[in-house]
Amino acid sequence: MLEKDMYDSWKRRMELYMLNRQHGRMIFESVENGPLLWPIVEENGVTRTKKYLELSVTEAIQADCDVKATNIILQGLLPEVYALVSTHKVMKELWESIQMLMQGTSLTKQEGECKLYDEFDKFAYRNGESLRDFFLSFSLLLNDMNIYNMKLDQFQVNTKFLNTLPPEWSKFVTNVKLVRDLHTTNVDQLHAYLGQHEYHA
Repeated sequence: MLEKDMYDSWKRRMELYMLNRQHGRMIFESVENGPLLWPIVEENGVTRTKKYLELSVTEAIQADCDVKATNIILQGLLPEVYALVSTHKVMKELWESIQMLMQGTSLTKQEGECKLYDEFDKFAYRNGESLRDFFLSFSLLLNDMNIYNMKLDQFQVNTKFLNTLPPEWSKFVTNVKLVRDLHTTNVDQLHAYLGQHEYHA
């Protein structure tokens, strides 16, 4: 289900789900470009839209994909979001409305980013915390930042992780800095390396 601060992650999952369905590319194009423009036919001097049974095979598949796209998106929404957007008949409009509702304005997004940068700057080891708990808290913060597509330099992330550990870890932190390239090593690897020494810290 779609949570307000999880829009980007939800959007990626929806896109992957659509693309993985039969005629997935057509389903996704319905979202991106709008639905099939139903062909017009002239009959006895009167112009009308073709009926479904009169569509070509490709047009019929696209019409079906339009319906599938709408259903896929609507099924992934919280009831309160569904109630706000379910009146949209055109998939492209529905997709854009959800984006606006869930991402909020750019100002709201900016506020969220500022809050996360602040949390990153102030992130600290809590007294008595195990290395694993410290690592999990740090990883959750990084995941939240990834949801907002906030880019941090790997060196910056690793340095923050290591320098935030308490003094009893200092000799192991120094050792890590000597044997690991902090530009390419990730936090998972640092945690695994330090975990080998947890009982000696």
